[in-house]
Amino acid sequence: MGPWPRVISSLKKFTFSNSLTTRSLLLGCATASTQNRGMLGMNTGRLSFISQAKISKFSYCVPDRTGSDLTGLFYLGDNPNSAKFKYVNMLTFPKSRLSPNLDKSAYTLPMKGIRIGNNKLNISPAVFKPDPSGAGQTMIDSGSDLTYLVDEAYSKVREEMVRLVGPMMKKGYEYAAVADMCFDGAVAAAVGRRIGDMWFQFENGVEILVGKGEGLLTEVEEGVKCVGIGRSDRLVTESNIIGNVHQQNMWVEYDLSNKRVGFGVAKCSGLKA
Repeated sequence: MGPWPRVISSLKKFTFSNSLTTRSLLLGCATASTQNRGMLGMNTGRLSFISQAKISKFSYCVPDRTGSDLTGLFYLGDNPNSAKFKYVNMLTFPKSRLSPNLDKSAYTLPMKGIRIGNNKLNISPAVFKPDPSGAGQTMIDSGSDLTYLVDEAYSKVREEMVRLVGPMMKKGYEYAAVADMCFDGAVAAAVGRRIGDMWFQFENGVEILVGKGEGLLTEVEEGVKCVGIGRSDRLVTESNIIGNVHQQNMWVEYDLSNKRVGFGVAKCSGLKA
């Protein structure tokens, strides 16, 4: 799902088996990162884990970022909770399509809009849909921490935040040169109460609750919390990316056979299989 490491130092072969099949997979090891975590490629690319293992369905539950138990749950295959999921059809593209800004290996969703509280923001649905060049593609990606929006959508979200909590924003503060809807931690609870809930809207009237109150904010450094949304143009991309900040406390299921993504509310911390 997330991007592949840029530097591959070695390849190792692993074998996975069950009562029916045995498959060998090649997994790469990255040395370029100083972080003590890795990335399991789960997109539709030829060398991703699911492509090599021929897995047609998987799901995960991303836990809160604070608390004593930060473990979630990850299923390969059927999820026993899926009867309660809301499903959104994925957009797919022919391999022959030549679009320089389009990532054809990513999971693309037909997003239509954003609602904050009872206010549906005045954002043209066209900004969430890939144009002939691929710009405007809306991807869901657990490998991205923040959610990123193209300029028109980001500006509308920021306008609403200024209307609701503008006087409480940190003046002149910008996190990682991409996000500037930020607050001192001391006012985070009050900010959350004023903002309320945030929903992402998809085709066929499906709405997904992606944050409630203070849960909309993510700590970016000690004593500072930001709405977990950045400007995608600062990444030198023209795409919308739904990151894992807005996948917390929900099941996200990728049903590749039926070309759809399912969402289900959950308390992910400490879930047991």
